[in-house]
Amino acid sequence: MKPNEALLLEIVSYSTVTLLEKPNLLSAETLLPDLHSSGPSNVVSIVSEEQFNNSLRKVQDESLPAIFYFTAVWCGPCRLLSPVIGQLSEKYPHVTTYKVDIDKEGLGNALSKLNLHSAPTLHFFQNGKKTSEVIGADVQRLKDIMEELYK
Repeated sequence: MKPNEALLLEIVSYSTVTLLEKPNLLSAETLLPDLHSSGPSNVVSIVSEEQFNNSLRKVQDESLPAIFYFTAVWCGPCRLLSPVIGQLSEKYPHVTTYKVDIDKEGLGNALSKLNLHSAPTLHFFQNGKKTSEVIGADVQRLKDIMEELYK
């Protein structure tokens, strides 16, 4: 056996034992945390055009405080902003954040009506109406708007 083969066998053996001892190690939650609601319960991932339309209608009809956070997997500034959104969601539990992946299949028609040109983009709703917008990862502006609208 060559040295590289022995090392590979050792790695595979260790990995197999580890996975047998901890089967959740390679679960969808650990590999793809953004796909599941592992964050604050007031952050909702939008996965369909119907869900997006229903959520927007509910926010408008019931005059709910909400944020629509338009993001993308490939977007570096979005990845920087996501933890801040999570922290603010905990600070303002009465505000629902709808996380919308702009590249999600089936959302094109609904999103084209919004005329989005950049990610991240955040739309803030208060009393059923869009009251503010942040384009880009402007953390201080995000915090200021949330403090002003939702305190």
